[in-house]
Amino acid sequence: MSETATELVFIHALSPLHAGTGQGIGAIDLPIAREKATGIPYLPGSSLKGVLRDRARGRWDPDTLFAVFGPETESASEHAGAVRVGDAKLLLLPVRSVYGVFAHVTSPYLLERFRREADLVGLEAPEVVQVPERAGVAVPKGSRLVAEGKVYLEDLDLTAREDEAVGAWEKWLGERTEAPVHGRLAVVHDDLMAFLLETATEVVARIRLDDETKTVAKGALWYEESLPAESVLYSLVQAERSFRKDKPMPSDALLALFNGLLDGALQLGGKATVGRGLCRARVGR
Repeated sequence: MSETATELVFIHALSPLHAGTGQGIGAIDLPIAREKATGIPYLPGSSLKGVLRDRARGRWDPDTLFAVFGPETESASEHAGAVRVGDAKLLLLPVRSVYGVFAHVTSPYLLERFRREADLVGLEAPEVVQVPERAGVAVPKGSRLVAEGKVYLEDLDLTAREDEAVGAWEKWLGERTEAPVHGRLAVVHDDLMAFLLETATEVVARIRLDDETKTVAKGALWYEESLPAESVLYSLVQAERSFRKDKPMPSDALLALFNGLLDGALQLGGKATVGRGLCRARVGR
């Protein structure tokens, strides 16, 4: 088996992020993609890989492009691309707060599975925070979310508990993601997190006007869902040696090339023309 190089990439949404499924069967016409078993929102790895491939077209020669991402569709049988991009999983969900404007909310399960992937790349993350009370929330000392021992998320009234481990996560994530987690990190029970994942996403009504009457065209009202701005996700990226015969390169060199594409803003997911999906990415080290 060939040698591999692996990185963890953080994705910070600067505007609402719509990674859609194409259509929905419920009240929301255009829902976001969710994991089948857990209902947790995610961004398909193909979205990130496709955007970076397009960015590379203007920077790299074709042989380097094909070595990293694989050849064009009509020549896909020639060889595989060297870089594999995993789905971006949700780590921090921004939720409106009465104090502190908003909270970056996560849960023990989200932290635990993040640590599993961080371990694969040699990142030593803090210990997982446990929250035994369904109506409780763990916060760092000096949290701006707390007032008289309570944290108010949306219409939820939660009992705050200071935990040094949350402060450790806040510092660790702040250094690696540049997201505004300082004073805002909150860890809630997994059951409550499941509720927030269903109710705290952003849902907006969209319309199309009739050119003649300037009123809503018949059937042209729909609802679409997005992850809110300030959401934080992460993706596992792995590179092998180049499989392209005329472009031999080791895995670490290919991964370095891939990481170089992460500079500047990225547009991920759909609805780019209405400002959705503006993100920044950063390798976690």
